[in-house]
Amino acid sequence: MSVLYKSACQLSCAPRLLKSLSPAAMTSVQTRNLNLLEYQSKGLLLDYGVTVQKFRMATNDAEAASIPAEFPCDEYVVKAQVLAGGRGKGHFDNGFKGGVHLTKDPSAVPSLCTAMIGNRLITKQTPPGGIPVSKVMVAEAIDITRETYFCIVMDREHNGPVIVASPDGGVDIEEVAEKTPERILKMPVDIHTGVTEAMATELAVFLGFSGSSYLMTQCTEQIKNLYKMFIEVDCLQLEVNPLAETPQGLIYTADAKLGFDDNAAFRQKAIFDMEDTTESEPREVDAAKHNLNYVQLDGNIGCLVNGAGLAMATMDIIKLYGGEPANFLDVGGSVQENQVKEAFRIITEDAKVKAILVNVFGGIVNCATIANGIVNACKSIELKIPLIVRLEGTNVDNAKKIIEESGLAITSATNLDDAAKKAVAALG
Repeated sequence: MSVLYKSACQLSCAPRLLKSLSPAAMTSVQTRNLNLLEYQSKGLLLDYGVTVQKFRMATNDAEAASIPAEFPCDEYVVKAQVLAGGRGKGHFDNGFKGGVHLTKDPSAVPSLCTAMIGNRLITKQTPPGGIPVSKVMVAEAIDITRETYFCIVMDREHNGPVIVASPDGGVDIEEVAEKTPERILKMPVDIHTGVTEAMATELAVFLGFSGSSYLMTQCTEQIKNLYKMFIEVDCLQLEVNPLAETPQGLIYTADAKLGFDDNAAFRQKAIFDMEDTTESEPREVDAAKHNLNYVQLDGNIGCLVNGAGLAMATMDIIKLYGGEPANFLDVGGSVQENQVKEAFRIITEDAKVKAILVNVFGGIVNCATIANGIVNACKSIELKIPLIVRLEGTNVDNAKKIIEESGLAITSATNLDDAAKKAVAALG
């Protein structure tokens, strides 16, 4: 896997539903850094009056054993809580088959839960060794007579939210858009006005929930509740597929995907604190705590750079001269000395790293801040591997002086080309 491909995959991710909008929309989506498990999304939806299946959680044998008595259902669906797709067709490292099970036998629920908890689920979307399952959701199974599609997404072309709806749910919306575009309704929403009663009614009719006043009322209320949640929790994407109708005439949000604006983390702390990082690379999680943009790669030259574009260029030129970058690491424009120290610690915790290349072009960044951080980091972690530093820009002369007077074995480089050559040569 190339450096550019892997980094780009992890640093930018456009929701697939935007293919049903416009080409301009595809470039407008911000990075989604937050991942919520299914039960967390359902809990958030419940808080806003959205109808979802009732459910209970099990994290150990005792909790699993208590569910049938405390939560009687005609039929249960038992789901391993992981972020990877393909759970139903997956298998566990203990030999148990399937991360999703249906049962009408209450006595089977505890054993299904305990077969999953504490074991690793392997699917087409997980690493070969699978991912650990620490939580299992037990929900009421619902019969569905009709499936529709409903989505709200932030769209730059319309300068605000756009609702995308279709009476054809339970399938890929891209297929509907391609084969029967007349079955998709796109409705821009004035962010200052919100979803009006008339808009909600139009959507309910288009989705086919106008068969009775009860269905119509349910649908309009669900639409308004979904929009309220979308705005109040700073969503970029809220995709419901399906928005389902049951034989009893009830409307359920049977499955939902939520995407959040990572720039709103400061005011959505409670939601961002729910993020499950079990499936994430530990160094990437560690870096995020220090506001560092880090992506683990497979090479042996550690990189510390300011700016994503410069970081990409640094990795490319390392490869040009026969080296392999060990990571993408962008310290950003407002980096402080302690962040530089933490960056060095994270890089050197990778046993594959045999040399480090620092490439900083100081526009916003003060090169002296980087230099002090480098010197302090080298002393605190007692760096034993070659370190090549290229600094240019704001306060660079003072920065070079700090490094020269440190007495440390730091190799200076005159430009990026020189730095990359020296880094590769340092590997011996």
